[in-house]
Amino acid sequence: MEVDLKIYSGYANAREIVVMGHVFKKYAPDVFDLDKRWYKHAWAVIRMFSIKTIANTDIIFRFGNLEVKTKTLEDGYFRITIPYEEKLDSGWHDFTIETRVEGVVKREKGEFVKPYAGEYGVISDIDDTFLISHSGNIFKKLYVLLTKNINKRHVFEEVVEHYRLLNRIGRKDKETNNAFFYVSSSEWNLYNFIIQFTRLHQFPKAVLHLKKIKMGIADFLFTGGGDHNHKFYKIKHLVEFYPELRFVLLGDDSQQDPFIYENISKIFPENISTVYIRKTRKRKSKEKVAKALANMEQMGIRVCYFRSSTEAMQHTREYLG
Repeated sequence: MEVDLKIYSGYANAREIVVMGHVFKKYAPDVFDLDKRWYKHAWAVIRMFSIKTIANTDIIFRFGNLEVKTKTLEDGYFRITIPYEEKLDSGWHDFTIETRVEGVVKREKGEFVKPYAGEYGVISDIDDTFLISHSGNIFKKLYVLLTKNINKRHVFEEVVEHYRLLNRIGRKDKETNNAFFYVSSSEWNLYNFIIQFTRLHQFPKAVLHLKKIKMGIADFLFTGGGDHNHKFYKIKHLVEFYPELRFVLLGDDSQQDPFIYENISKIFPENISTVYIRKTRKRKSKEKVAKALANMEQMGIRVCYFRSSTEAMQHTREYLG
């Protein structure tokens, strides 16, 4: 049997290490090139959503002298939470994952980050927050996803500069930066695309939290849609995992971000510092969005509802810089 192993960036605090990945039959989604002409790119995207995973297979995590064994879940996914009380420096650390399937051994290196001590953490959505995706129009979104390769996708003007600014707020030491996370309704199928895209545009290095992997063309047609509750729970987990940080949340008004962030703020009023919501709709914001933003402000949370990243940067310099 041909086996492929994909490891995603993990994260740690003073007590635990969390690492994630998938085991695939034959190929992982990142085997497909993302820089080809549109028709080859479209075929690659469709194949990325036609992969097969391997359930209940052995997983071995190794870090230093530590070895932990577990198995994949029904969709081939593994997420391992490892208690770790030894001294662990801040920054990125390498580890190894090994899987064994019917006598085939596959071994890959991964990395996890322990954030540097500081005041802020940053959690950002992806689609229509920094990557122009047309999430409000499923047909246009699918057209762009299928026909525009990684070199032809675009970011909002000055958004990279804003994210770099957020990566440095509160930092006196030039060698350190803030904890950065990208939490999205995109599926794990698109992990490699997102990583390559953020590197291409030199966004801050971040840990990704994506939606359950999809394994069929029918699923592909609804990519990024459906229930967004997973974003709420993943953001909630991160705030609980790093209670010492005050978080900056970035999203847009094309889907549910304002309401997810409002609920997070109600649960963690002392842990949420600032909420940035990008205006993506041409018409005026709906009453529900405006009400959610006003509600957060009443709880003492800074809110910036902006069209241009220039506005957001000015807000950051004035209130967080």
